[in-house]
Amino acid sequence: MKFVVKLFPEITIKSKSARKQMTKILRQNLQVLFRQHLLSADVRNKWDSLLVVLNHDDDVSRRKAIEILSHTPGIGFSLEIGEYEFSTLDEAYQRVRDEYRERVAGKTFCVRIKRAGHHEFTSHQAEIYMGGGILKETEAKSVSLKSPEVVVTAEIRNDRVQVVRQQIKGLGGYPLGSQGEVLSLISGGFDSTVASYLMTRRGLKTHYCFFNLGGSAHEIGVKQVAHYLWSTYGESHKVKFVTVPFEEVVTEILTNVETSQMGVVLKRMMLRAASRVADDLRIPALVTGEAVAQVASQTITNLAVIDRVTDHMVLRPLAAMDKQDIINTARRIGTEAFAANMPEYCGVISINPTTMGDRKRVEETEQNFDMDVLERALSRSSTQRIDEVITEEESGLDDVPVVETPGLSDVIIDIRHPGETADNPLNLANNRVVEIPFYELDSRIRELDGAQRHLLYCQKGTMSRIHAHHLNLETDIAFGVFDEPDRKRPLAEDI
Repeated sequence: MKFVVKLFPEITIKSKSARKQMTKILRQNLQVLFRQHLLSADVRNKWDSLLVVLNHDDDVSRRKAIEILSHTPGIGFSLEIGEYEFSTLDEAYQRVRDEYRERVAGKTFCVRIKRAGHHEFTSHQAEIYMGGGILKETEAKSVSLKSPEVVVTAEIRNDRVQVVRQQIKGLGGYPLGSQGEVLSLISGGFDSTVASYLMTRRGLKTHYCFFNLGGSAHEIGVKQVAHYLWSTYGESHKVKFVTVPFEEVVTEILTNVETSQMGVVLKRMMLRAASRVADDLRIPALVTGEAVAQVASQTITNLAVIDRVTDHMVLRPLAAMDKQDIINTARRIGTEAFAANMPEYCGVISINPTTMGDRKRVEETEQNFDMDVLERALSRSSTQRIDEVITEEESGLDDVPVVETPGLSDVIIDIRHPGETADNPLNLANNRVVEIPFYELDSRIRELDGAQRHLLYCQKGTMSRIHAHHLNLETDIAFGVFDEPDRKRPLAEDI
């Protein structure tokens, strides 16, 4: 079983030395991936392509190989081929005819031939010869050069003809590891996951930095999506997943920072922390999922103020993308399901957030912030290899009871941010409502009566489900989710 791997077009226009280096890295990456998936394969460098010889004939191995080739950065497309020796044009034609006989039956077709080497015929002559033969000797309907139903494709190289059985779309971009390393600030929503994917596709070894605003529940959810991104698009390289506990930082901001500046200050604290993590890992650049003007903290003036706290390059691959384009990309790469069910943990939601950041005013506001809190968060950070982050049991979120009509003895815990509860309080006639913000759940769990069932409530419902599941595992108290019937739920946004 053989595959011809065609390089991403931008690689082919590089200098000879750059192209040679990238091809070498791509070859190594494929060899690593085949070994990891227990596939015996020989990957050969053919200068303008790679030839993969898979030493398996079963369908399972073939599907695995195709999945690897379609998800590895640096590949424009791949061709699954049948390769045969020939001495005359007619012999080459017979191989092509036999491979396509069933596929052209009853359909219009055309022939496309690429040729390399010295032959007595041109590529165009080969196309005419093979097209006439196929029309005469198979059940093909007719030749159609403009809109054929089947394109008969083959490459003739010296004394061998490679008959294309299938074209496999590649990921594009540059070979992973060829462009250096970055640290991506990931929250699990649409934006940060798409930004991380785009960096990986561009050949950057992408590590993950997660600021935990919602306890172990939040951490597990983000670990799952980060692991998915790595295992699907970047498995050839081991990367790090860094968790920085930020609940105390959020509390400090809520307590001591001017309301309108909370969002900008939170971002500045995150960049400060990420810069320290990047220094420890010797990573030169940071990546965020910010898009210009998507939310208040992402105006150009605010982003300029935020960037002042770091000397690292801050890459924003989504800067000019529309939200729907980001969601469409998430759907295509497979992170939409994660993001749509990921609660928005933007713990600092300004009531009247500033859109015109003033550096001097922000710095004055930050004078009230105790920087020891940030230092403590960094001291409690943890670093794991990405392949070890989800060795825990499956999430089990489907086991959490979701209740639309609470029992009379049920206690409802509103875990939304205080600003949300103030603007839209939850009032129930038959049940007691307790307001405990999500970032205080762990510290206030002892306040609850273990004899009663507690139903968590939030705007979307998914944050409540994640927390309820983990509290059921970690305590003896029964937790569920209160889900108001027919309520509208907004899309999750990245912080």
